[in-house]
Amino acid sequence: MTLSKAPLPLKVLFTCFLLTTGMGYLFAVFYLFLMDIEPHRKSGANLSHAVIVKYYGKRETTLLEASLTEGMWEETDATPAQQKEVLMWLRQGAKEDGFPKVQPIFEKNCVSCHSKDGGETPLTNFQEISAFTKMDTGLSIKSLVRVSHIHLFGISFIFMLTSGIFVLSEINARWRALLIALPFIAMWTDVGSWWFTKWEPFFAYTVIVGGLLMGLSLAAQVLIPLWEMWLKKKQ
Repeated sequence: MTLSKAPLPLKVLFTCFLLTTGMGYLFAVFYLFLMDIEPHRKSGANLSHAVIVKYYGKRETTLLEASLTEGMWEETDATPAQQKEVLMWLRQGAKEDGFPKVQPIFEKNCVSCHSKDGGETPLTNFQEISAFTKMDTGLSIKSLVRVSHIHLFGISFIFMLTSGIFVLSEINARWRALLIALPFIAMWTDVGSWWFTKWEPFFAYTVIVGGLLMGLSLAAQVLIPLWEMWLKKKQ
């Protein structure tokens, strides 16, 4: 059986799944843009810089300073003078004896969200804040393990289903085999490069290449079957 000759109910099922998967991927890309790229873009940084900051970190600064300067200040009502006061405290070593001077700034601008009841990482006292005044080394190993296994398990199931539909395509068998393997190779490249970027920023470029290749191969697996089922002229 080929896609063009599939029964109408099966075509409808395949079409609904492929369209939903395509829209889901677009929303995932948009979410990635809003969370990982847009905050850095506002400060004039490019895509590779955003990837480096996420996985390698900004090792010339602290986690808290990086978060504040990369967009967190925009979510508060802190004045420029207050921002300068906090940054000065951080750059002077974030010592406990200087904390009372900046504590009211955190309480006024941060604690409403960053508390045990606020849903975000608590920043209510010196002990909680000091955990984020260390060198920014990007995502922790624990976080990398978590997101890696989630992505590998979840995305592989999506590609298994899209490939199961695409395998019924009428294009050359070698091209079909390549386009079935390609998204998996791209996923391995993407996720694997997260780990390499953790130690060497250059691999941020392979993260981008892997992600781009994964998106293009998924687009091919979605668009080619849709074209063959509904638009291709029957021989």
